[in-house]
Amino acid sequence: MSKRIEITAKTKQNLIDTFWSLYCEKRIEKITVKDITNKAGYNRSTFYEYFTDVYDVLEQIENSLIPSLNELPPVLTPSGLLGMPLDTFFDLYKQNNTYYSVLLGENGDPAFASKLKNSVKPIIMQIFNDKPDANRKELDYILEYTLSAMIAIMSYWFKQSDPLTNEKLHELINRIMEQGVMKQLPL
Repeated sequence: MSKRIEITAKTKQNLIDTFWSLYCEKRIEKITVKDITNKAGYNRSTFYEYFTDVYDVLEQIENSLIPSLNELPPVLTPSGLLGMPLDTFFDLYKQNNTYYSVLLGENGDPAFASKLKNSVKPIIMQIFNDKPDANRKELDYILEYTLSAMIAIMSYWFKQSDPLTNEKLHELINRIMEQGVMKQLPL
């Protein structure tokens, strides 16, 4: 029984890995089940034991890369003020760089950035539950803006051949968040 479970998991992972190698080369609309099964050495019925279509493979990969709420650390600073989860984003990107760089890249899945933001946003929103004067609608916009910028700058950072050091990037993001963009420009 254990051997069968192991073989099943390996087969599924082989199909995922094959899909991923194709996805790194071309857009999902250009990938077929036949492409995956031919390259992986399985028949189509084996593919359909695990997935409904190529979009399901992508969905399962993305879901495995999105942290659940209980996996994310709290985002309070020692002073009790809200701190954006920079360390969390750095760790997520480092851990999943191979996938994130493709999924958040030009040929990636535009919905993935939203999934990533939506996994972090509720944690930050919870911090404001006990603050009755917090404008929830404005807070939602502020978080959308900030998380979008963080995802974009991290994606850009990973694409660079000569990137800023981790420390420099972390410092820059903190300065931008604390002082604003305009104060960072050499005007």
